[in-house]
Amino acid sequence: MALKPLHDRVLVKRTESEEKTSGGLIIPESAKEKPAEGEIVAVGEGLRKDNGELIEMAVKVGDKVLFGKWNGQEITVDGEEMLMMKESDIMGILS
Repeated sequence: MALKPLHDRVLVKRTESEEKTSGGLIIPESAKEKPAEGEIVAVGEGLRKDNGELIEMAVKVGDKVLFGKWNGQEITVDGEEMLMMKESDIMGILS
């Protein structure tokens, strides 16, 4: 199933969280926090101004982004957990 976000929404796949601490301790699954960064999988066309002019998206497919811990709606696409969120929920692009 292909999913194309509408307007200023983006589809984000979270990056995997660390399995170990810097000291070498293994983190159990129940204690892991969901990472607040991920990769853009799909983007909408952007918002339109009142006059119909398109405001292009600042992010593109493949960008690694940082977002708020509680932002986005969790959805499942082709058996994978992803987040659908507005572009404004993204705090920055990681380089």
